[in-house]
Amino acid sequence: MVLAMSPTPSTTELLFQSLGRFRTAWPKGGWSWDGRLNCVASSFVIELTDDAQLAIRDVFVGQWSTKNIAVAPQAVRDIADTTGGIRSDQILYSSEPGGRLISYGLWWPWGDDVTISMRVGLGGYVSDADLARFRQLFGALED
Repeated sequence: MVLAMSPTPSTTELLFQSLGRFRTAWPKGGWSWDGRLNCVASSFVIELTDDAQLAIRDVFVGQWSTKNIAVAPQAVRDIADTTGGIRSDQILYSSEPGGRLISYGLWWPWGDDVTISMRVGLGGYVSDADLARFRQLFGALED
């Protein structure tokens, strides 16, 4: 008897699978579309920080701040540049660079000691089909 081998998933497929796990684990409800940065956004109260960090750690292996962004992979520095840079209270999370896509998360405290926004997006060579799939995954189909 010959067992059929299933094909190894592409790096793009693996990235979308990890983003699906992230969305499932995210402690806050829906995501909205941030057309300014072409990413999804979710705001939450600071009491959910530990749960949010658990969801982040499962998907985003890189953690970048003003202290270490200069040594980040070029794809991560490009994301930092296109999203306006990183302030001292912000964190840029990233998936492992490796394929044509990289996923990222932007941890942006509001400065009121109450609310934090998490923005999640795609960097690298993002096609229209990738962006449509990403928006559908997060339920952010409306502008």
